[in-house]
Amino acid sequence: MQTKASCLCGSVTFDIELSSPKPEMAVCHCSMCRKWLGSPMMAIDSGKLTNLTGESFVSRYASSEWAERGFCNKCGTSLFYYLAPAEQYHFPVGLLDESLEFKFSHQIFIDEKPDYYEFKNETHNMTGEEVFAHFSGESDA
Repeated sequence: MQTKASCLCGSVTFDIELSSPKPEMAVCHCSMCRKWLGSPMMAIDSGKLTNLTGESFVSRYASSEWAERGFCNKCGTSLFYYLAPAEQYHFPVGLLDESLEFKFSHQIFIDEKPDYYEFKNETHNMTGEEVFAHFSGESDA
């Protein structure tokens, strides 16, 4: 299944290949995501970026040894989080040009979540340590 996505000014457009008709959505509470977006990142869990147009407007910022964050250098829209070791893209749900139903499945870096907001959904929650263990292959989480 594919869905279309674009930045605020429309200079960057692409398709996101989803693994199912009802994809999973996750929330990241880490301080970098909150700084980058001004809020927690609500993201489509690991879609595939295809049919990119406006590539000259896409800038990548290496925010850590393991990840890049992409944004439109014309309007500033956050486009993706790329997890290099897993070769996975994660996309903010607000980029989608159409409304889709998501399963809000999990929250990561829950130990960095500030007290001023709360989600009522029951999700699988992981601390930063658990996230790093998961992606290093040291955990079944």
